Amino acid sequence: MSKAGLLLLVAAFAGAAGFLTNRAESNVAAIERAAQALTSAQFTDLGGRRQMLSQWKGKVLVVNYWATWCALCREEIPALIRTQRKYSTKGVQIVGIGIDNVAKIREYVAEMKIDYILLIGGIDALSLTSDFGNQAGVLPFTVILDRFGKVTYTHAGALTDAALDEVLASLL
Repeated sequence: MSKAGLLLLVAAFAGAAGFLTNRAESNVAAIERAAQALTSAQFTDLGGRRQMLSQWKGKVLVVNYWATWCALCREEIPALIRTQRKYSTKGVQIVGIGIDNVAKIREYVAEMKIDYILLIGGIDALSLTSDFGNQAGVLPFTVILDRFGKVTYTHAGALTDAALDEVLASLL
C-alpha cells in the first residue's frame, strides 16, 4: 500500500473512531438526562401525595415499572419484596411505579403484602423508560441508579433474586 493510501486509511479509521466516540458520549449524555428526568418526575403515592424519586438520593434506587395485569410483573414482585427486606439496611430502596389504577394496585398490595414504596404512574410515566432503551414500553422494566443518581443497570423483563443480588453487590 502506498504512503498516501495508508494515510487515507488511518484518517478514515480515526474519523470512524471519533464518530463512534461521539455517539457513545451522546448516548451517555442521553441516559444522564433520562436519569435526571426520572428522579425529578412527580408521581402519586397510594395516599394521594406527590413524590419525587430524588428524595432517595444517597441510596441505591431500584425503580421497577409494573402493572397488576402483567404476568411477568406478578412473578417478579416476590423477588423485589425479598430484595427490599435483604438490602434496606444497606441503603437500597425499591420503588415500584405501577402503570395501573389506584384501586387495582391497592388490592394487589394487600394480596401480596408489598412492603416497598409504590407510586402510581400512567402511560406518561412509562414513556420515561424509552430513553433507557425501552422504546416498546415493555413491562416489567427496571432501572437501577447508584447512590449518586447515575444509571448503572436497566432490564426489560422479570428479574430474579440472583440477578438483583449480582447487580446490587457491586453498588454496596
